[in-house]
Amino acid sequence: MAAMRVLLRLARYGLDHKQYLFWAWVSLLGANALALAIPWLIGGAVDHALTERDKTELVWLALLILGLSALRGLFSYGQTFFSEALSAKVSYVLRNTLLKKLQGMSFAFHDQHKTGDMMSIVTYDVESTRQFISFGLVRFVQLVILIAGITPLLIITHWQLGLISLACVPPTVYTSAAAGRKMRKIWNRVQVETGEMSTALQENLTGMRVVKSFGAEESQKSKFHGHSANVAEDTYAANKLRVTNSSFLTFVYLIATGLVVLLGGRWVIDGSLTAGEWTQFMLYLGLLVMPVRMLGMAVNTFSRALSSGERVFELLDSQSPVDDEDVSKEMAGVKGEVRFDGVSFGYNPAQSALKNISFTAKPGEKVAILGAAGSGKTTIVNLIPRFYDPTTGRITIDGMDIRGVTLESLRRNVGMVFQDVFLFHASVKENIAYGASNATLEKIIEASKAAQLHQFIESLPQGYETLVGERGVTLSGGQRQRLAIARTLLLDPPVLILDDSTSSVDVETEGMIRKALEEVMKRRTTFIIAHRVSSVRLADQILVLKDGEIVERGAHNDLISREGFYKQIYELQILPSEQVLLEASISDDGNN
Repeated sequence: MAAMRVLLRLARYGLDHKQYLFWAWVSLLGANALALAIPWLIGGAVDHALTERDKTELVWLALLILGLSALRGLFSYGQTFFSEALSAKVSYVLRNTLLKKLQGMSFAFHDQHKTGDMMSIVTYDVESTRQFISFGLVRFVQLVILIAGITPLLIITHWQLGLISLACVPPTVYTSAAAGRKMRKIWNRVQVETGEMSTALQENLTGMRVVKSFGAEESQKSKFHGHSANVAEDTYAANKLRVTNSSFLTFVYLIATGLVVLLGGRWVIDGSLTAGEWTQFMLYLGLLVMPVRMLGMAVNTFSRALSSGERVFELLDSQSPVDDEDVSKEMAGVKGEVRFDGVSFGYNPAQSALKNISFTAKPGEKVAILGAAGSGKTTIVNLIPRFYDPTTGRITIDGMDIRGVTLESLRRNVGMVFQDVFLFHASVKENIAYGASNATLEKIIEASKAAQLHQFIESLPQGYETLVGERGVTLSGGQRQRLAIARTLLLDPPVLILDDSTSSVDVETEGMIRKALEEVMKRRTTFIIAHRVSSVRLADQILVLKDGEIVERGAHNDLISREGFYKQIYELQILPSEQVLLEASISDDGNN
């Protein structure tokens, strides 16, 4: 029953395109009606040729048969055209639906699922379902019509020969069903291994610099080849089973044909069967071989569709823990007051990443979050645009619980510059304008100047039209960071998050960016995530995190006056530098 539900659900996607399905079925009915009529006419023509001396009627029969055969060819063309168009439409809808679903899933979902596996579902599994739509909704109907139409015609033509011919049906149905059960298990393994293979390939290509740096080509190659070999072996096993089943079906048909030739010929000789009737029967039996052999293809197609459909619908039915509520409101006119009220969060139930976090960031205020790696800095800012939802507590912006507003409007008002910058294989201008495609060149240049990037872009061969390599590999770390800052500033969000956005730049560039952003940050609530004390000294409020808890808070001068964690960080980072400068100054004075 579960298998039938999967197939019916896939079929409903085809039923959504009724126009293509209607014309495919009209063409199918026309082609098969003519296919069943032509043997009857040929049988009549044979008897006429043997019994009548007037050839005029025979000529007309021949012309009629030729005309109907040509018409059947047109209907067959229409059947193929509309069935393929239908399947292409369904695969287009499925791929777009899957992409939309993946984009709507929370970070928690993507943390637990491999990219390669998701790519396999959107490509390989959708292609398997496309084949089912073309075959299952059209050609399988043709198979049923032919069997249902030929069976009574065989009995009517000659009931003894008909029973002999139809005796081959039960063993073919049984072996096809058994082969289908085995193939479904094999195709399940193929799809899982295809996902693993895609993941290995994706990691190999995106991590090529690391692979080459560590001389790990052979290790990566071995990993990919292992999954590729499993896919090849299982695919071979499935196709071997399919071919074996098809060969058995052909063998059974040939036995039936041999018996019909032997017995039918004897009955023609003794006069109980006319030559025309025998010819008609043989042609109908020839028509029967096509749907019988199609049983093997049907078993293979349905088995793959079941395996792929289960994976597709498992993804489509997945529920994101972060989603719009039924009564979600649009967030508009945001001033930028961000409040955390007793927020706790854990990536898994066994371990908490944040514990009872409470603070308020007033509109236009700069809030710095400082702490060691793994202390929860990035986790805090990931909760603001609802990449994750808190386990307990709540987060509000201008007094509105962010779970009560639409995700689109929330993220439109929260700009974020990630620590790990992702750039697209497009021009510099397109990368900066990503998310603001209608932005004018003047606005793009303005944002670039604010991010201290304009001068560098002007030095490029094609300026703002210069192509950026995949993932921004043609730019330095500092240039990628500044481009990401320009991209976010172009959106002009009232809440700005800089997630360690100066970690990949030198001290001089960091100072340039900080100076450029000072004026910009006055108009928005800004969260600054940093490891360097120099990056947070001018913040209105500094939150010091340790093991997911706020252990200190206050302004820079207040915090260094206490004997706390912040002062320890300050002394480790700032005082040694100041001591070096002092010693250098004393040395210069002594030399003079």
